[in-house]
Amino acid sequence: MVRDLRIVGQQDGIDREEIMRSHRLFSLLFVRFREGPQGGVLMIASRFLYLMTLGVAVVLGPRVAAQVQTDVPAAVPGAKPVSVERIKIHGKALEGNLEGDAVDRDLLVFLPPSYAMEKARRYPVVYALHGYSIGAEQWSHEIHVPQTIEGAFAQGAKEMIVVLPDSKTLHNGSMYSNSVTTGDFERFIAHDVVAYIDAHYRTIPERASRGLVGHSMGGYGATRIGMKHSDVFGSLYIMSPCCLSPRSAPNPEVDKALEAVKKPEDSANLSFFARATLATAAAWSPDPKNPPLYLDLPTKDGQPQPDVLAKWTANAPLAFVDQYVDNLREYHGISIDVGNQDGLRADTAKLHDVLDEYGIANSLEVYEGTHTSKVADRIQNHVIPFFSQNLCFQAACR
Repeated sequence: MVRDLRIVGQQDGIDREEIMRSHRLFSLLFVRFREGPQGGVLMIASRFLYLMTLGVAVVLGPRVAAQVQTDVPAAVPGAKPVSVERIKIHGKALEGNLEGDAVDRDLLVFLPPSYAMEKARRYPVVYALHGYSIGAEQWSHEIHVPQTIEGAFAQGAKEMIVVLPDSKTLHNGSMYSNSVTTGDFERFIAHDVVAYIDAHYRTIPERASRGLVGHSMGGYGATRIGMKHSDVFGSLYIMSPCCLSPRSAPNPEVDKALEAVKKPEDSANLSFFARATLATAAAWSPDPKNPPLYLDLPTKDGQPQPDVLAKWTANAPLAFVDQYVDNLREYHGISIDVGNQDGLRADTAKLHDVLDEYGIANSLEVYEGTHTSKVADRIQNHVIPFFSQNLCFQAACR
């Protein structure tokens, strides 16, 4: 059994006011479950609790919409330039989605310094998934690529290709899930994107040479897709994953706002939490017979809808992880990280603990920081070095 839990940083640097705000938000937003006297599940919630679809918002609230609170590591002297290609690919898995989300999606491809010169050389690939409310282009600025990729290579990481696919939808996030309403973003990432990159770039087209990483909603995506598609990817890095546990609770204000939505474009006028509710419902409780949004909400007339809540629970990785233990054993490396001031810390630690209980090799690092403050630093000094150590860099890997 492997257990690697590291706490990084000093407590003295923590913003006490932010911690208190976080604690207050915890008391308002989190829903806990416990066993009832008859063996059933009782939901305990404050009357102010409202639907919490993205755990990341627990600490950051509306700030998460921009995800820009990031410390940028200094440029590494002498780093060689990484080239960037902005392309658009067709997502077959997204065809026919009821929401009308784009089927042709943007991709950012970062090619290592030696790619243009060493024409016979092939490279492993890392696929990096962005969070809620942003797309690939915005995330590229927030994690400061290509600078952070260049810095990682300059500091000794082996060269690889890095791909940022765009998965933003009508309601600002696909949840990297499979839904007739949004399209099958799970398959889009694991099949369409991978197949295109292998066909158009000099990759090493084997699972041992493919890595998957994501932050926040992207961390959820890396967890979900990683569990289900170990035949495609060989190493996982999960950053501050949201939405690991089943959570739900009604809130009159959010319910009222959602009931006022009569057409898809009304989504743009909603608050962050209400819009996130629509995104999650579109991904996890689609309904092809319920136009124009083609989704079912977890509350109706202020009352919880058990059938819908059951679907949401079925999409929570901590609820389905036991089904994919054998898949997770196939990974060469699994790394998880989260900030010590991040409201997602508890659930992130639970994921680590579950893997640990099954004897699945993985590491968890709790570093000093908030949900977004260190994401660029993590890319340069932790994510790329991790894949440098865990991916296969030659053909015929096993």
